[in-house]
Amino acid sequence: MFFHPVFSPGLSPGLTKSLFKSIVALVIGAALILALPSRAPAQTFEKEIAVGEKPTLTIKNRNGRVSVITSPNQKDKALLQASSPGAAVEPGDVSISSSEITVRERRAQDRIDLTIHVPERTRVKVESESGMVDVIGDVAFAEVATNTGTIHADVPLDAVKFKFLWEASHPRFLSDVELPRIKEGKAGTFSISGTLGPNAKKNKKKKEKMETTGDPAESPTPEPVETTAADGSADQKDPKKESFKDKLVQLNLTTQRGVILLNVDPSMAPNDLRERPLTQAAKAIVRSGDGPLTDAIRKVSPRLFGDYAKTLPPPREQPALVTLRPPGEIATAVTPQIIRVNASVTDRNGRAIPGMRDSDFAVYEDGAERKVMNVSPATEPFNLVLLLDVSGSVEERIDFIRKAARDFLNTASPQDRISIIAFHDDIKIISDFTTDRRLLSQKLDELDAGGATALYDALAYTLVDTLKPLRGERTAIVIMSDGDDNKSFVPFPAILEATIESGALIYPLYVPSGLIPEASVPQPSITVDPMRSKYLTITTRAAEEGQKLADVSGGVFYSIKRIEDLQKAYDDVVAQLRTAYTITYSSEANASHHRLRVRTNRTDAAVRLSPAVSAPH
Repeated sequence: MFFHPVFSPGLSPGLTKSLFKSIVALVIGAALILALPSRAPAQTFEKEIAVGEKPTLTIKNRNGRVSVITSPNQKDKALLQASSPGAAVEPGDVSISSSEITVRERRAQDRIDLTIHVPERTRVKVESESGMVDVIGDVAFAEVATNTGTIHADVPLDAVKFKFLWEASHPRFLSDVELPRIKEGKAGTFSISGTLGPNAKKNKKKKEKMETTGDPAESPTPEPVETTAADGSADQKDPKKESFKDKLVQLNLTTQRGVILLNVDPSMAPNDLRERPLTQAAKAIVRSGDGPLTDAIRKVSPRLFGDYAKTLPPPREQPALVTLRPPGEIATAVTPQIIRVNASVTDRNGRAIPGMRDSDFAVYEDGAERKVMNVSPATEPFNLVLLLDVSGSVEERIDFIRKAARDFLNTASPQDRISIIAFHDDIKIISDFTTDRRLLSQKLDELDAGGATALYDALAYTLVDTLKPLRGERTAIVIMSDGDDNKSFVPFPAILEATIESGALIYPLYVPSGLIPEASVPQPSITVDPMRSKYLTITTRAAEEGQKLADVSGGVFYSIKRIEDLQKAYDDVVAQLRTAYTITYSSEANASHHRLRVRTNRTDAAVRLSPAVSAPH
């Protein structure tokens, strides 16, 4: 049997949701860092620091990560937590003098990472070299300087004054809101500066008008001044006069060659942050109306996205859909009454159990049995998409790719309808769905290779465009790639979300360029800056991401180490598809929490479920 829980916690909009995502990202990042093998267990050191009513902190940590998080629970004190993946943190490793915190530089494997919880409206200055710096929450002022480290700011956007500066490279940045244009300065520097939010813009307009007209009535709100009454007590401040200052967030972020993220979860940053024209795949994703995928494209190319979006008709309202998700996933919509799920049923030796009928299955939601309306036999045809990587990394092996694809066509069941889509930095439709194997084989002659690799975009396109009209039918995607995504607009976490929503089975075949033996591939390492690790270890992430795609979809991941492994993988993909029964059942209307369980009346049967999706009535 298989348990399939779904959770749907309520999250408040705005900053609360943004902070939640950011803190979760920090926790995950810290967990990954601390999980690395080391000479000694991770050591943690904590200390409370008195900061007063108007807190100001300076933090110097050359080769460790720094995370500053504001908290309404912190009043006149800050809580410092220092940890290391290597040697223990000794009291002398972290020097605290007045409002300045200095971390002793140590070897990379013994670096010290800081997390500091501070009161809201704290003024903070951080100096770093290679470590990632996070500034999260309602700070009054943040000045951050790094060399290669990523700077991640997640702050309220009601009133923001900012300047982002790159001193030794072209800008790499991602923002949840559109920023002003890049300005090139002297000696190869680049900057982006301006104001954000209605309060900041209103104050700026008042100031500009006063400078033009000289009319004091149009002057911006003056800085609040605390005066002393005759009795020696402090006069009350005018709330109107201090409202703008109380909300203003000032960000001065400077880096030599790092990445700057503004209100964007670091895990949602794509591999290429440069603004660029929308590809055909990106345009199709935008037209699909898929919110998370479209939003990812908007953040990478906000102006070009806006220009294209203006050409589209207003979106039509879609009926609410739901997906019953794998463990830990969040449900965001309401389920219609008819639900479909693929259930792969095998015996203890992994062999398919054929001939099962409606009466052989029982479906339970939250412990309550539901009516099984129909069970499609495992022999019923699938709609298969063969997704082929033809980027520059495989350019010299294009004949091999053609032969490998033809071998799969010959292995797949004759009744399965197959579509072929090739991709490099964009997609190319080689063939629509057909059972004509001769036509498909001929179409493979149209393959040509070259360019970057946008695997995530191609997969997103397949999910929301090619398979969208087939929602509720039996669908699967077989991916043949070396996995080296380096050009997609869409980040990997958004692909996982779209995969779950689609209900399609995914079978990634990871074929390293040149079929490099696994032992000679460098193992991934997580550095002090997870974003920098992302750019330095793209190839080594491929297997992990392929496995995740298979896990969330109910498919299987195949790591190809030798040429002969390909045919074995094809045989197994076809065998796996023939174990899949599609169960349609009546769900509880408007249920927001589901724990799905499928039982069979066959002894020792193992059941693996895909995500459940709504089906047409």
